[in-house]
Amino acid sequence: MSTTELVAAQPSPGAKNPVQRLLLNPPAVVGLCCLLLLLAGSTVNRNFLMPAYLLQQLQIAAFLGLAAAGLMAVILLGHIDLSVPWTITTGAMMAAAAGSSYGTEWAIPAGLLCGALIGLANGLGVALLRIPSMIFTLGANAVLQGLMVLYTGGHAPKDAATALMRDLAVGRTLGLPNAVLAWAAVSLLVYLLLTRTVAGRYVYVIGNSERAAYLSGVRTTRMTVACFVACGMLAAFAGVLLAGYSGNAYQAMGDPYLLPAIAAVVLGGTNILGGRGSYLGTVAGVVFIVLLQSMLAVLQMPEAGRQIIYGALILAMLLLYGRSAKVR
Repeated sequence: MSTTELVAAQPSPGAKNPVQRLLLNPPAVVGLCCLLLLLAGSTVNRNFLMPAYLLQQLQIAAFLGLAAAGLMAVILLGHIDLSVPWTITTGAMMAAAAGSSYGTEWAIPAGLLCGALIGLANGLGVALLRIPSMIFTLGANAVLQGLMVLYTGGHAPKDAATALMRDLAVGRTLGLPNAVLAWAAVSLLVYLLLTRTVAGRYVYVIGNSERAAYLSGVRTTRMTVACFVACGMLAAFAGVLLAGYSGNAYQAMGDPYLLPAIAAVVLGGTNILGGRGSYLGTVAGVVFIVLLQSMLAVLQMPEAGRQIIYGALILAMLLLYGRSAKVR
């Protein structure tokens, strides 16, 4: 064989085998895992493949999906928002309180406004005061917890969810859960903002290098604050739906959502250091987490075991996607 033929027979440096190409497409990886999980679950409980069961799981996924959507915007910047749990709780409590005190039409706007104010405080603390987002938002979460305990006196809130909150959470339109339709509308908006607007491109640019983005003329402070505000509003909206789903708000109702939301974002391929990620991957990650939760519940896995699994999944995906990024 001549030298020319030998060189031609060698794979080019940029060539990728099918496994590498699959790893470079996180939404496809997670989607495949969802199918495998459904098939595995059907061997334990045949309802796993029933349309009614799948719609119920999507309805539950809507609450997590809303929180994960806002969290993804912050993670794309290279930050993190650890105030999501008590932002969910605060939004739910304030929505129910406003509905009882000022009328049902004020319930949802009041909850969203509280979420926006929390996000504004987080954004200003991170963007202007330059406090690390992990530290600032963790402190904000503790402050919110104290405020809500002070507001309720440490007891369960007496305000019930309004009829509109309940209808939005558990009602149906044309056979589809309203919560799923709300999540779909938010998902479409987030997807279009991230992929079809200048602001969306700025989010990725800031995540890759905030200094370079600033020197290029991007208003990094404004974008950072805007993403934290969006995160706060979407977390509060998830709280509003959760209050409608359960009939009322309650203490620490958002605590079970932080780690699964982060896991969904990371599973979907979003770089935890910012600058890279697909919202479709986050949606697939949310569905996978909810299906996994359902299967673990069927298997009667204790909460400690679930937390171990979530943490292990995050670490595994960080290793997997980190290695796949090196072969780009």
